[in-house]
Amino acid sequence: MTSLSPTPPGDPQAALTIGVLRETAAGENRVALDPDVAAEFLRDGRRVLIESGAGERAGWADADYSAAGATVAPRADVLDRLDVLAAVRRPHDEVTSALREGQGLVGMLDPFQNLDLLDGLCRRGVTVAAFELLPRTLSRSQSMDALSSQSAAAGYRAAIVAAEAFGGFFPMMITAAGTARPARILVIGAGVAGLQALSTARRLGAVVTGYDVRPASRGEVESVGASFATSSVAEGAGSGGYARAMTADELAAQQQELSQLITRFDVVITTAKVPGRRPPVLVPQETLESMARGSVCVDLASGPFGGNVHGSVDGRRIVTPNGVTVIGSSDLAMTIPTAASRMFAKNVHALIAALTHDGTFEPDLDDELQRTVVVCHDHEIVSAAIRKAMGLDESLEARPEEVRS
Repeated sequence: MTSLSPTPPGDPQAALTIGVLRETAAGENRVALDPDVAAEFLRDGRRVLIESGAGERAGWADADYSAAGATVAPRADVLDRLDVLAAVRRPHDEVTSALREGQGLVGMLDPFQNLDLLDGLCRRGVTVAAFELLPRTLSRSQSMDALSSQSAAAGYRAAIVAAEAFGGFFPMMITAAGTARPARILVIGAGVAGLQALSTARRLGAVVTGYDVRPASRGEVESVGASFATSSVAEGAGSGGYARAMTADELAAQQQELSQLITRFDVVITTAKVPGRRPPVLVPQETLESMARGSVCVDLASGPFGGNVHGSVDGRRIVTPNGVTVIGSSDLAMTIPTAASRMFAKNVHALIAALTHDGTFEPDLDDELQRTVVVCHDHEIVSAAIRKAMGLDESLEARPEEVRS
C-alpha cells in the first residue's frame, strides 16, 4: 500500500485522478470500479486511486487493482489526491465533508432526499453528478444509465430469490412420483427490472405474465416470452422512462382489477418505484389475505416510504398469518455485487468521460445531458429539478448569486 503526498485537485501537471472508497452503507457490497474499468481509465490517461479493501466484498483483492495499474492507498490519501470521487451510494458524512473546491462526486446519491448535503457541497465548490438525474430518454445516455443497469441486476435477482422462497418447482417436473405443474409468476411493472425478472423466471421454467398500465409495453413483455396483462384504466404512460402517477380514481379502478388477477398466481414480483415518493400499494392487505398459502411476494419498491406490498419491510422476509411470504428489498443488486459492480463501473466510466474536457472534470452546461445530470458546478446549483426542489428559481440566469452567499 502506497502513501501519497497531497496534490491540489485540478493540478494541470497531474492526470485526472479518479478515487474510489470502500462503501459504508449498511449491506452494500458493491464497489464503484472493478479492475477492468480501472484499467480502462488508465488507458484514457487518467489515474485511479483505490482505498485498500474497497473491492473485497465484490470479489476483488487489492492485488487485482494493482495488477490493473491502479494505486491502492489508505482512505485519507485517496481523499487528499482525488479529482473525482466515484461512489455507488451517497458517501458517509465524514467523506462528503472532506470534499473541497475543485473536486467532483459521481454516484447514485438519492439527490431529492439529500438537498442539504447538495447545498453544502455546492457552497464548497464541489461538482456533483447524480445518476438519478440522467435524462434516460436520450439515446446517448444509455451507456451511463446506472439506474437501468442496477435495475436489471435487481430484476434478475428477484426471480432467483422468489424461486428460493417458493416451496414448489418453477418448471414443470415429470418424475416417477408424478408431474408437478410449473409455477405461475406475475411481474408488475414492465420496466428494466420487471423485464429482467420475467425473462429470468421464464428461463427457470415458470409460466410468466407481465402487467403494466402502459399498453405500449405489450411488445417488450411478449418479446421475453411472457403473456401481457394491463388495466382498462386510461394509459399510464409517463415521461423520463417512468410510468406516471395515477389519480385516486384511476388507482382505485386499477387496484380492483389487479387484485382479482394477483390471486391467480403463485409468485408476484412488484417493481413500481416512484422516485422520492411513496410507491403505490399494489398488493393491499385484503389481496394479500386472499392469496394461497405458500405464495410469495417480492417487493422491489420496498423502502423508507413503504412498498408495493402491504406490510413489506426493506431487507426483511415476513410470513403473513395466512402463509404468504413477503420479501422486501429496495436494492437486490447489492446481493450480486460482482456482476452489479461490473455494470456500474462501466456507467461511471461513460459518465466521467462525458463530463471531462481537455483532461479536466469540467461539465459543458450547454449540453442537455450534462446540464441535466450535474447537480452543481462552480458554486451553482445547475439542475433545474434540484433548484425547484430547493425552492430556487429554475432559471440560473434569474438569480446567479443566490447559492453563493
